[in-house]
Amino acid sequence: MNFLRIIWDYEADGNVEHVDEHDLTPADVEFVLQHAREEQASDSSGRPCVFGYTPDDEYILVVFEWIDEDTILPVTAYEVPEP
Repeated sequence: MNFLRIIWDYEADGNVEHVDEHDLTPADVEFVLQHAREEQASDSSGRPCVFGYTPDDEYILVVFEWIDEDTILPVTAYEVPEP
């Protein structure tokens, strides 16, 4: 994926908290965004999402929004079964 910036919201109920609820870190999410194996639309929200492995070899889904042509806002991320 081609992007330059990722927006992280550290406020209560922000995307950092949503990721943390699934025992993941912003670094895990950024790694998967940079090394995505598959991209598609989320079944539940229709937002774009990517699948990939974290540095700890967990297979996760990252749901995000494009803010502009260079900027991504992760919405949430969580572990999913491997394909």
